[in-house]
Amino acid sequence: MNNLDLSCKRFLFPPMHPEGVRFVFIAAAVAVAAAAYRLPLGIAGLLLTYGVYLFFRDPDRVQPSDPSFAVSPADGIVCLLTQTPIPSELGAADTPVWRVSVFMSVLDVHVNRMPATGTIDKTHYIPGKFLNASLDKASTDNERHLYLMRTEKGQTLAFVQIAGLIARRIVCFVNEGQTLARGERFGLIRFGSRVDVYLPPGVEPCVQLGQIMVAGETPVARL
Repeated sequence: MNNLDLSCKRFLFPPMHPEGVRFVFIAAAVAVAAAAYRLPLGIAGLLLTYGVYLFFRDPDRVQPSDPSFAVSPADGIVCLLTQTPIPSELGAADTPVWRVSVFMSVLDVHVNRMPATGTIDKTHYIPGKFLNASLDKASTDNERHLYLMRTEKGQTLAFVQIAGLIARRIVCFVNEGQTLARGERFGLIRFGSRVDVYLPPGVEPCVQLGQIMVAGETPVARL
């Protein structure tokens, strides 16, 4: 197999996260039933099945060589940069810190990755609304899952999965007390959403509004 064949295969059929298997089977079953009724409907169902498969794609990522960088936990675009305290539900200090918000469209990879190596001290799920995830008030009004972690150097860092207009399910893969490496998968959000990163006090982001982010790869800040 030449390099072109390998590139096409990786682009058209990237690895899929196991969370998506049942959804692909459901979409495929619908496509078969639609094809039995009318062939054009079956073709549309096949395209839908492929779209569901791509939504749950989980490609490998290459981390920065510098271990001092925190990386983006999500694919997408930086939609907000602001200074605000870590959510009170996590019991952290109320000192304002930089928050980097990454908005994921339905076309982005939705598997979320650890921004830094460390231990999950606390997680907290909050039910809520399903407003547009790019809005600032989504941080306090929408359904979300909060995480507080302690890095290897003892710094406090938080990140939050936020549901959006289309997203209706936040999936968490980790537990309190668990230690994970930078870039490891900690969860995913189905069908469009946002992830916020609250940097440690005194740490400034190295990203800009509108910047395209790649989970597990793009540096967010130097810790």
